[in-house]
Amino acid sequence: MNNTENQPVYMMAIETSCDETSVAIIENGKTIRSNIVSSQIETHKQFGGVVPEIASRKHVEVMTVVMQEALDEAGVRPDELSAIAVTQGPGLVGALLIGVIAAKSLACALDIPLIGVHHIAGHIYANELVHDIEYPAVALVVSGGHTELVHIPAPGEFHIIGQTRDDAAGEAYDKVARALQLPYPGGPHIDRLAQEADGEIVMPRAWLEADSYDFSFSGLKSAVLNTINQLQMKGQTVPGSHIARGFQNSVVEVLVEKAVRAAKEYGARQLLLAGGVAANRGLRERLTERFAEIEVPLLIPPFKLCTDNAAMIGAAGFLKWEKQEFTPLDFTAEPGLKLETW
Repeated sequence: MNNTENQPVYMMAIETSCDETSVAIIENGKTIRSNIVSSQIETHKQFGGVVPEIASRKHVEVMTVVMQEALDEAGVRPDELSAIAVTQGPGLVGALLIGVIAAKSLACALDIPLIGVHHIAGHIYANELVHDIEYPAVALVVSGGHTELVHIPAPGEFHIIGQTRDDAAGEAYDKVARALQLPYPGGPHIDRLAQEADGEIVMPRAWLEADSYDFSFSGLKSAVLNTINQLQMKGQTVPGSHIARGFQNSVVEVLVEKAVRAAKEYGARQLLLAGGVAANRGLRERLTERFAEIEVPLLIPPFKLCTDNAAMIGAAGFLKWEKQEFTPLDFTAEPGLKLETW
């Protein structure tokens, strides 16, 4: 096992929580030696969303190929690996199990430690691959199935202070995109239309209780669907770009203003944006403006590290490597794994 002080720590990381099969080799928790992502978007596009059984089957088909490609691109031999990090949860249980089994098998064969990683911790620590995180920090996590505000007082210590009560922002994007007959995945198409729009149909904002950091996008989704239905019943053209801008402005305003309030209340030295929806240009631009106004540094990963990838799992896994907190080989995938107890 490569763990001497004079030698680099090479960690293989595996991510299979949904519909991307990804394997990365990370050096010393910061340097990406390789980050291979095999996407299933074209497969699931015909169904308008991810089909769990198909996702699992695709992971099985490409796993060993992606693992070998990651090693080859990194120029690292298996016997040079120090540990294997793998997404333990949350996610689709069948998809998670493929990655977990692959990680266990290789860790056993090489007799090296295994580190189970929380998927959202990975998204948050994607920032660590390009920035130095300062504490205390607040993370705004916005992905397909998660919308959360997380207080991070110290490395690897997470306290959820706000979360979605119904639809996550990413889910709302996909449902609105489907209503507008946009291709899957819908988020990038909504973002593009919103940027191009020359007008806006104003949509409601769900602020909830005055002191709440929680989110709710179900009502907004319903408002969009009602607007589309009313226009169609009147025989009028549905102005997709105007609806997209109204929808996106509503989502972004609530996300940004709650993040600003949380950063102030918790004395955050940085705001970390994390998750697939972190690639949204409208959200990035508004966050940049508002956090410049309150003079709190904003960290945003590059686009390639926003969506699901194994490099982020390696970054989060390195936190546990440093503490020598390894996962027993009899662990299993946990689709409902909690961030605060990870």
